Amino acid sequence: MSFLKKLKEKFTQSTDSVTDKFKSGLTKTRTNFANKVNDLVARYRKIDEDFFEELEEILIQADVGFQTVMELIDELKMEVKRRNIQDPAEVQSVISEKLVEIYSSKDDAPNTLNIQEGALTVILFVGVNGVGKTTTIGKLAHKFNSEGKKVIMAAGDTFRAGAIEQLEVWGERVGVEVIKQGEGSDPAAVMFDAIQAAKARKADILLCDTAGRLQNKVNLMKELEKVKRVIEREIPGAPHEVLLVLDATTGQNAMIQAKTFQEATNVSGIVLTKLDGTAKGGIVLAIRNELHIPVKFVGLGEQMDDLQPFDAEKYVYGLFSELIEKSDEEES
Repeated sequence: MSFLKKLKEKFTQSTDSVTDKFKSGLTKTRTNFANKVNDLVARYRKIDEDFFEELEEILIQADVGFQTVMELIDELKMEVKRRNIQDPAEVQSVISEKLVEIYSSKDDAPNTLNIQEGALTVILFVGVNGVGKTTTIGKLAHKFNSEGKKVIMAAGDTFRAGAIEQLEVWGERVGVEVIKQGEGSDPAAVMFDAIQAAKARKADILLCDTAGRLQNKVNLMKELEKVKRVIEREIPGAPHEVLLVLDATTGQNAMIQAKTFQEATNVSGIVLTKLDGTAKGGIVLAIRNELHIPVKFVGLGEQMDDLQPFDAEKYVYGLFSELIEKSDEEES
């Protein structure tokens, strides 16, 4: 059974709203990527070097990343030869299979959040201004709150005008307390206050915002190191997650940001926002393959529950859903 058929069996009849979110959230990428692959397959009678060159170009345009594309094309060539595939249409299933493999084979870090059951979990958020960091914190606060967990948010971005107020608005919206100080105050002092409040209120989750100034990398690193030192001193083993928030619409620029923050702090996972707003959703694979950091959440729309845990199979289904459903119609 081909991989696309397996995805069809798993998801086509699914009533899972999350699968639908991946499908609708990846519409732009699917139009850009899957439709071009369909067109490529329709134009070629045989699989030759020209076919692979065009496929390579389509993958690069989808922001899969040059290094990842080269690896993927090499693996596809080997698989086509091994299986003795002659029909270009059969390559689509192999592509989908390899995309999931690229993501899933990087087993050096878990895809799920490191939640401390029965103890305080501290999650530190990093990322440049404008990527949707505060919105991400608010949506995750809503998620944890709706699961019955007691959540507190720390307004550690004390340098950007309006950042504290923005987090407070989210706090009111989702019914979560925000610990803050005045604008321009020491972020590490905010974290200290937030930890004391979280302990006193027996909170389950502490979500910590930080400033995202990349203009002066040295200052950013020193600031993040100081914040982490305070957290570690007050709660050994914390922060339990350092989530880097990236804007999917910025494509390869997001990769540059990821590398910079990786140098500044031990990033344990990525939250990729605005995936629904880009035609270059292949950045998910580039991040995973080239930086070895798991994408833990993706933003698939504007609604409160559109921030979803990343699922490689649902992602690939979202990319190829029209092709999968078309094959379903043809067989019925």
